[in-house]
Amino acid sequence: MVGHCGPDSSYLKLAITRAQRDLIVVFADDDAELAREIGKGVDLLMLNRVLDYGFDQTDGATMIAELRAKFPELKMMMVSNYPEAQAEAVAAGAVPGFGKRELGTERVTKLIREALAEKDPAEARRDAV
Repeated sequence: MVGHCGPDSSYLKLAITRAQRDLIVVFADDDAELAREIGKGVDLLMLNRVLDYGFDQTDGATMIAELRAKFPELKMMMVSNYPEAQAEAVAAGAVPGFGKRELGTERVTKLIREALAEKDPAEARRDAV
């Protein structure tokens, strides 16, 4: 998970483990940590809409686009309550995401499960449009 504060991280971790219990959830709070984790391999990268601490890029959708260019197979999802931010993230290369207000709902569980099962990120983006 990228760019989430402590309380949000805890709620997101619960949502992720609810979707799939055996997942290991890792937090990246700066560019170097994010690069290390991507290098190790991640199943799904969940980015906040605003990245405001240890990242050179502070816009989640822009970071998704930059990461998509470097890592075409990387699955990414934005966490944001704003529909326009979700649309930007999908256009930049993310699979459909959700907002923090939706945490604990079946929709979030379904989206996470679908993202983890998805083989081709481009296919999920086509379906979301």
